[in-house]
Amino acid sequence: MIINIVSGILIALTLVFAFIFFQDYRRTKNEGRLEEGGNWLVYGIVGLIANFFDTLGIGSFAPTTAVYKFLKLVDDRIIPGTLNVANCIPVVTEALIFMTVIKVDITTLVTMIIAATAGSYFGAGIVSKLPKKKVQIGMGIALLIVAFVMLSGLLNIMPIGGESTELTGGKLIIGLVGNFILGALMCIGIGNYAPCMALVFALGMSPKVAFPIMMGSCAFLEPVGAIKFVKEGAYHRKVSLATNICGIIGVLLAVYVVKALPLTMLKWVVVFVIIFTSAIMFRSAMKNKN
Repeated sequence: MIINIVSGILIALTLVFAFIFFQDYRRTKNEGRLEEGGNWLVYGIVGLIANFFDTLGIGSFAPTTAVYKFLKLVDDRIIPGTLNVANCIPVVTEALIFMTVIKVDITTLVTMIIAATAGSYFGAGIVSKLPKKKVQIGMGIALLIVAFVMLSGLLNIMPIGGESTELTGGKLIIGLVGNFILGALMCIGIGNYAPCMALVFALGMSPKVAFPIMMGSCAFLEPVGAIKFVKEGAYHRKVSLATNICGIIGVLLAVYVVKALPLTMLKWVVVFVIIFTSAIMFRSAMKNKN
């Protein structure tokens, strides 16, 4: 019952976004202000691949930004808005699917989503004042530690891990505080996926549980942010339309992969994602002067 309410709210938010987005697209096209040139096939392929890997937990913003810049598809000024608008519907699709196909305690799921959303809203003012470079280095180190712990369990060096699908008592409180912080960190560009994977695993939960939690958290933030960018006109309309459509295909393909992977194999995938994200954190920190 509760999951239906959560899904209904998410669908309603997305429908509002879709209405505003398509209205803006149609109006811009009728006024002759739509972006000139471009290749719809390229836009679609980039969106499909990006959201395929996003669904696996690797994330789409960083690699998509690199592709946009390398292929000169989107002007640097409107890349942030394009990322949010273009991936809105695929991200919501991820959340709706994983919240229903992967078993997770409803109280844990809903409260963790609320914590991340609250963190993004209330923590923005505080987190935005933190030195981004230090946050990136700290997150990079923390992710490496969790990756080491996971590897130790996979290699039978020490018995680590868990298959729990719920958090209770002190662990739930730690999880809520942790997800609140992760939600706040999203405001300064620190991705949620890999840190959320690390958090749930460290609390003894199954790695699969991370998917509905992390995607549900991001899905509730995405439509709100995307609507703002659409109203400001700070995004690439053609890229956004192609990605929203083709990105759904990428999501559906990846969902089958995640569902089919045995738990041990999924843990190896999670380790790779965490280490990869840690490397990106360190790389970004080295480039960041603040």
